[in-house]
Amino acid sequence: MKGGPHQLRWRAKELSLALIVLVCTSILIWTWDKSPALTPALSSKNQLQLPPDIKTVPVDPKRHVKEDISTWTRSEAVNNKGGYHLDTAKSSSDFETVPIQKKEEEATKHKHRPKREKTGVIESGSGSTQIEETHNVILGGKTSEQKEKRVEHQACDYTKGKWVIDDRRPLYSGLGCKQWLASMWACRMMQRQDFAFENLRWQPKDCELEEFEGSKFLKRMQNRTLAFVGDSLGRQQFQSLMCMITAGRESPDVLDVGPEFGLVIPPGGKRPNGWAYRFPRTNTTVLYYWSSTLCDLEPLNPKDPQTEYAMHLDRPPAFLRDFLHRIDVLVLNSGHHWNRGKLRANKWIMYVGGEPNTNRKIADMGSAKDFTIHSTIKWLNSKLPKHPHLKAFYRSISPRHFVNGDWNTGGSCNNTTPMSIGKEVLQEESSDHGAASAVRGTGVKLLDITALSQVRDEGHISRFSLTASPGVQDCLHWCLPGVPDTWNEILFALI
Repeated sequence: MKGGPHQLRWRAKELSLALIVLVCTSILIWTWDKSPALTPALSSKNQLQLPPDIKTVPVDPKRHVKEDISTWTRSEAVNNKGGYHLDTAKSSSDFETVPIQKKEEEATKHKHRPKREKTGVIESGSGSTQIEETHNVILGGKTSEQKEKRVEHQACDYTKGKWVIDDRRPLYSGLGCKQWLASMWACRMMQRQDFAFENLRWQPKDCELEEFEGSKFLKRMQNRTLAFVGDSLGRQQFQSLMCMITAGRESPDVLDVGPEFGLVIPPGGKRPNGWAYRFPRTNTTVLYYWSSTLCDLEPLNPKDPQTEYAMHLDRPPAFLRDFLHRIDVLVLNSGHHWNRGKLRANKWIMYVGGEPNTNRKIADMGSAKDFTIHSTIKWLNSKLPKHPHLKAFYRSISPRHFVNGDWNTGGSCNNTTPMSIGKEVLQEESSDHGAASAVRGTGVKLLDITALSQVRDEGHISRFSLTASPGVQDCLHWCLPGVPDTWNEILFALI
């Protein structure tokens, strides 16, 4: 054979060398593919290729990625049919990777929650990144489920919606809540026979109203105080909330802490100017203080039982000045006592600047009311920086439904059929223009209940009161359980 044994040895060396090169090359390629540290070398653009279960979310360089979603403003999160649109114009380089949980986990985690839109679009420059299963986004390793709920509440307009029948209503029994509910407002204890009005629930147009639970309320208000300050409609809202928290059951553990807030029966009086109760398990206090006009009342002659009172239109009630630092959630209201008859009966004289009012523009009842509400809210707004824990609301006026007269001239509200005058509210502005004007530009929020209550004329005490004079109907106050429960459901969602 040509070449002999030497040629065979040479070819064997070549084959061995080729085999060694092949093995080394394979090891190098495998190592390169498995090592993340070497990946950037594959691309001149230095881009990280994401696995299919990773999405990208633009990050605002001014906002830390772990920032609470609840701090996003209304202009950044708007609830619409296409989902949450986050109007944050960012460059395409401002992205941070955020892992998205598997859909099976999401379905298990949220199966009991109300249905909501599951997608959102986050715009970045001229492009956009679609985020699927928005509820599962994890920021800084923590789920954002509760934070997303807060965003929803901020974006939700609870004033638009409709009344619907719900067999789970009422939230408490009008017969059972005797510890908190005054008999004059418990229509179950009157002659009324039709109670269909108790089974209505307010359904906002574009969102879900959080289901009220007493335990959730107490947990949310742990170590905090909620105060209603206003007229008898404010007292109704207070009694409604106490019944809602306890579900109408007797609660012997609840403490009467009225004396802590000066709420005691005055000498010669029949009842205190308010009530305060504390739930010891969570140290939650709920109170009501009677101030029908939200201005300071000062006896002109304290020694005279028949004295007149200076009605200081430009001063908030002394109760607020004395106890504002102890209040965490404040709900103010006023309205139906602003008439000449009430002022004469109570011997109230309008004062401004410490002197009897001589300004004719303010002397008119409507103008005096607006002046006082603006003055009190302005004062309250000036105190908010000193009390950052305080959430302050002004509740819009509760509508009356007298027909063919007023309370003392034969007016009536005989309808007992729910939704007979309407059930849906879609208006853009509040029906209480004075209230909306007073809070505009301040840190005091409007608890707007006027329009949704306007279509509930069947919910009043009407002719069924056991103590009213013959021919006199109550088309101002509400049967409880009833419409004020919804005011508290909305308040619960807002706090």
